[in-house]
Amino acid sequence: MEILKYEESGLNPGLILDIENKKFMLSGKSCPENVVEFYQPLMKWLDEYKENPLEKTIFEFNLEYYNTASSKILFIIMQKLEAVKETGNDVLIKWYFPEDDEALEEAGEEYDDLIDLDFELIATESIG
Repeated sequence: MEILKYEESGLNPGLILDIENKKFMLSGKSCPENVVEFYQPLMKWLDEYKENPLEKTIFEFNLEYYNTASSKILFIIMQKLEAVKETGNDVLIKWYFPEDDEALEEAGEEYDDLIDLDFELIATESIG
């Protein structure tokens, strides 16, 4: 499969989906003007990935901020990762949040409650 990679740009998050290097990450700010359109290539990629996934997929969410529309898409991404798990493969979500950002920590906890995947909440040092 092709590598899907976007650099962080303004309100668009960075994205890496790279099977060869076992790197799956969404980072930065997620407030694209058209959330559905922006995330469509990622959704298609995950649908294809489910057909032949790695034995273990570690998907990292390292977002500093996301809007409500993005939160719904993040949940759909996690549901697609659940479908990968249902093929008999391991999937781990790593949810990074600044140690002083209770909202992002609680969001991670809520996603953890909603999905059936291994889930790590990882506090990071705050910048500044």
